[in-house]
Amino acid sequence: MYRNKSRWKIWLVIFGAIIVLISTFYSNYLAKQLAEEERKKVELYLSATGELDSLNVYTTALLTEFPDAPEPDYTFLLKIIQSNSTIPILIVSREGIVDDAINYGEADSLTLAGEYRRFVEDETEPIILDNQRLYFKESVLLTQLRYFPFIQLGLIAVFVLMGYAGFSAARRAQENRVWVGMAKETAHQLGTPISAILGWIEHLKMIREEDEEVAEVATELRNDVTRLELVADRFSKIGSEPELKEINVYDEIEKCRAYMQRRAPRKVKFHFPDPDDNLPINFKINPPLFDWVIENLLRNALDAMNGKGEIRAEIYEDKNYVFIDISDTGGGIPAGKFKSVFEPGYTTKKRGWGLGLSLAKRIIEKYHTGKIFVKKSTENEGTTFTVQMPKS
Repeated sequence: MYRNKSRWKIWLVIFGAIIVLISTFYSNYLAKQLAEEERKKVELYLSATGELDSLNVYTTALLTEFPDAPEPDYTFLLKIIQSNSTIPILIVSREGIVDDAINYGEADSLTLAGEYRRFVEDETEPIILDNQRLYFKESVLLTQLRYFPFIQLGLIAVFVLMGYAGFSAARRAQENRVWVGMAKETAHQLGTPISAILGWIEHLKMIREEDEEVAEVATELRNDVTRLELVADRFSKIGSEPELKEINVYDEIEKCRAYMQRRAPRKVKFHFPDPDDNLPINFKINPPLFDWVIENLLRNALDAMNGKGEIRAEIYEDKNYVFIDISDTGGGIPAGKFKSVFEPGYTTKKRGWGLGLSLAKRIIEKYHTGKIFVKKSTENEGTTFTVQMPKS
């Protein structure tokens, strides 16, 4: 499932890159076409101004010789000249003095001189006139068109991120409701058979009071029922605010070790710090839920070692947190799966639903404001999980 999820992400990135390339290519194509049209417009503007100058000279000479002669019609040439309302044009003499500026607004001489220097520094090729050079730059519309793909991509990225965040939040909320409902229903379903078993244990003791063997069996059954009650209690606390107690971390970890070591193969060695050899470090936890997390890590370590190996626990602290490292000598976790192991449904076992670490993460982060993560792992050498908890 998670391999397919990663593939979909890769394909989405590829399709997104294709959209970006197509959009950028097409926008650049349009910008290039518009730039060509603007250059033609500037050349037409030059032709019109040249014709107008020539016509003015001709008209002056004509009216001097023939005062009653009708004046030529300048309307068409003036329309061509006035049609340029977007392209900034700078006309500079051969001496480098700005003679005229079109579409620069009310810019003063210093501003126009600075604009001319930028043209020279950028090595902009001017249009050479008789005694002048004409520089022009892109219109605001063309500049906006060049930046349009980046603005478009930015808006798409913001939309995608907001949509992803919204859908992720909704999905997490739905998952949380499912987990809470499943946990509470499990606790409710366990309650009935547990009560019945307790009744049968007491009945067994009453009918065979003198039988020591029956008494021993009844005691062991009661111990197992106590364990079932603890499991039901853990499930019932999912989704509700648990009560936190201040406890010494060494004592709590030792309690988990003692329980799991009795149920582990003899070839598995446990190396845990002795509470009597260490100064107490207190933190606030809900013991049933916290023990569930540690036992889950130990159970996964046992499964990973196939009945032979070592499990180590290391406890250390800084100013604000206490850290618990649980290490094993099992098969390890691939580097790309460090986060996936905490996802619901992720498992490498032939049997199992892949919910243990997901619930452990929820218990540590949601109920204890701590963190749980894979500190390091090497395939065929082992894995170290770290539980980071705030100190009291």
